[in-house]
Amino acid sequence: MATSNATTVSQYLASLPADRRKIVVAVRTLIRTNLPAGYKESMARGVLCYSVPLSVLPDTYNGHPLWYVALAAQKHYCSLYLMSVYGDSARAAGFKAAFAKAGKKLDMGKACIRFRTLEDLPLDVIADTIAATPMATYVAFYKASISRRQK
Repeated sequence: MATSNATTVSQYLASLPADRRKIVVAVRTLIRTNLPAGYKESMARGVLCYSVPLSVLPDTYNGHPLWYVALAAQKHYCSLYLMSVYGDSARAAGFKAAFAKAGKKLDMGKACIRFRTLEDLPLDVIADTIAATPMATYVAFYKASISRRQK
């Protein structure tokens, strides 16, 4: 994950090289346009993060806000982290199929989509994925997954 010392979104964006800033700003706009109500934008671990506030879910596994989406400019590419895809195998399969249907090559780890240009992303698929999970649904999914692990 990229490391930035920026403590605010505006500091982070200003610190990026112009070519990366243009990409990050465009994806950030897409995220913010499609983000369901309640998720909060912040800086966390050197990346832009969209998460469930601790006031809604104070008992996370690490004591930090639960991430829903994150975005970062790395040295050689950008990264988009879609935690709802990582946590749900059916959603992951659908996401991968939608990516392929759009004719795009998916470079993905567990939750991290790596891309160099905006043209590498099917923006409608990304938008639909971000818009698909209201915060209450995501919190319920998280709690159920924690409960399953504890049994």
